[in-house]
Amino acid sequence: MHFEMIHVCLRVLDLQASESFYQKAFGFEIVRRKEFPGDFTLSFMAAPGAPFELELTWNVGRSEPYEPGTGFSHVAVGVADLEAAHQQHLTLGLEPGPLKGLPGSPPHFYFVTDPDGYKVEVVRGGLA
Repeated sequence: MHFEMIHVCLRVLDLQASESFYQKAFGFEIVRRKEFPGDFTLSFMAAPGAPFELELTWNVGRSEPYEPGTGFSHVAVGVADLEAAHQQHLTLGLEPGPLKGLPGSPPHFYFVTDPDGYKVEVVRGGLA
């Protein structure tokens, strides 16, 4: 039996701010939206041509920010030119963290935080 990852879901307080962040920071596009008036909206985003999606869930009436919790860590995206991506995120005012590497290795990732406090790891070359 074969299983494949299809999406990860993040609950967001401001759908437009979150969509804008993922569009601006990573070039994600809105693949589709499912609106359930008076209840919630699902916005599926992905990198152009990528099969894996980010599902943003906005719940009507929510006024308090969600807490990412202690079990969830982060979402990751890959990029060929890590330094250029880091500079782009600095230029866009997204306040990325410093370039980092695992102990004994050169820098190959950094983190940037979305409007709801979710960490996004940007990794050199994709699969780490």
